[in-house]
Amino acid sequence: MARDLTTEPSPETDRAARPRRWTRRRLGIVIALATVAAEALMLRSRGYGLGGDTVVRCRRGHLYTTLWIPGVSITSVRLGWWRIQWCPVGRHWSLVTPAVADDLTPVERRNASVTHDLRLP
Repeated sequence: MARDLTTEPSPETDRAARPRRWTRRRLGIVIALATVAAEALMLRSRGYGLGGDTVVRCRRGHLYTTLWIPGVSITSVRLGWWRIQWCPVGRHWSLVTPAVADDLTPVERRNASVTHDLRLP
């Protein structure tokens, strides 16, 4: 007996495929949220600020303030823990990492707060 390929799939077939698609989407959302939470916990446990204006250090040692939000890259390109970003102090592209504010001298903190990479509206 030949199958009729011109008919539309039955509602039972459509319902059977739907839970799988929703499960994959939910799994993707759960993985993304877990990744953001893990980054936030790692930042907090290492003594870094959590989100907002954060003092960062480029590979050449320049300190400046940038917008650092766990899981989000607005002014940079993410490479895991590091971010590639424009350094306004040395005027070059560099890998940057957050700096622990307690390890900085008052002069370094003041200089870093004066120089901000990019002001967003």
